[in-house]
Amino acid sequence: MNSKEFHISSVEQLSEVSDYLLSMRNEADIIAFYGAMGAGKTTLIKNLCHRMGVTDEVNSPTFAIVNEYVTEDGESVYHFDFYRIKKIEEAYDIGFENYFDSGNLCLIEWPEMIEPLMPEKYLRVEIRHGETDDEREICCELVGA
Repeated sequence: MNSKEFHISSVEQLSEVSDYLLSMRNEADIIAFYGAMGAGKTTLIKNLCHRMGVTDEVNSPTFAIVNEYVTEDGESVYHFDFYRIKKIEEAYDIGFENYFDSGNLCLIEWPEMIEPLMPEKYLRVEIRHGETDDEREICCELVGA
């Protein structure tokens, strides 16, 4: 399995992680972000979208479940937050398959809530708190390769 670890001590260093994830686009269009509340999932997604040229404001779609952003090149990026779903059927209700099969980048917060629906192949990004408030350990792994 392809995996890479990052030890981050500042928000500025997130660009390294984002660039790595973008370099893996040929392998998977779905990126699942795992981590405790406040670990920095949304912050990393904001950085990733910025690196892609998204000019829209990037916010976690906690209540909408999915947000669509558009890059400067006109490419759609889908940002999911499954934290508030109570039943897996809610993912079907928003038509998750259409997004996942679109070929566009799909960024998923709280993928544990829809684990049975995850595709065979995706990038798993696990974010853990480090020793200080600013430090994070980020492990990126290609699942199903």
